[in-house]
Amino acid sequence: MSPVVLDVPGRPVDLQVKVSAPTEGVGLPILLLSHGQGYSNHLSSLNGYAPLANHWAEQGFVVLQPTHLSSRSLNLPATTPGAPMFWRERAEDMSHVIDRLDEIEKVVPQLQNRWDRTKIAVVGHSMGGHTASLLLGMKTEGVSLRDDRIKAGVLLGATGRGDAVTDVVKENYSFMQTVDFSEMTAPALVVAGDADASEHLTTMGPDWHADPYHLAPGPKDLLTLFGAEHGFGGVSGYDVAETTDESPERVAVVQQLTTAYLRGQLLGTTDWQDVATEQGRIESK
Repeated sequence: MSPVVLDVPGRPVDLQVKVSAPTEGVGLPILLLSHGQGYSNHLSSLNGYAPLANHWAEQGFVVLQPTHLSSRSLNLPATTPGAPMFWRERAEDMSHVIDRLDEIEKVVPQLQNRWDRTKIAVVGHSMGGHTASLLLGMKTEGVSLRDDRIKAGVLLGATGRGDAVTDVVKENYSFMQTVDFSEMTAPALVVAGDADASEHLTTMGPDWHADPYHLAPGPKDLLTLFGAEHGFGGVSGYDVAETTDESPERVAVVQQLTTAYLRGQLLGTTDWQDVATEQGRIESK
């Protein structure tokens, strides 16, 4: 169902959410999916990340995808408070979605008595990883936006330490210099590509994206994918031209391992590390 429209007081535009869910089953856990940025107009919105959202819904999750204010599809004026990345508002979007599950259920009555509102996780890619980190306990500019209703998270190519960002980031996205992972205590799977240099963001190379694992307290898991760049084979959309490491096989690994991890955290039914892969290595603490 898309879009489910939520009127949030004070927000420049309504909060639009896409809901993907299996047609059968009860006790369904909930995944909040935070999009990244990029040059495409609609991948950074509720219309992106179909390879992940569709797979997770097929595997028994209710996937909720908001369009954040930073989306190119909205094209908000540069003078809008919080522009251009709206880092605070992005995290607040997710808490608003949890607050308004009753309204979402009215629009999508097929979910009535079928989802488990006590089992919520957040997943984010790139800038969405920053958003997910905030909800899991990371601080930015000394601000905590942690939402304890969120039990676990998956961070795909997320942002790292603030003293290893480029001059472009310092000039345009200074909030990324002030990240503090020391209180990000919620369980999380950090997914990083060993070829994801992200030279426009960091001077540290691929290791920067593993910072949420190394700098945050446990319990944390790190999945390092061999040869993966920032698109992880194409997770942001089917046949996306800006994917620099096109690989359906790599996308399948991300699908399978994240599903197993999220099932383990929310349902306690799967030891996700038993899912074998030759495309990466796993560390835990």
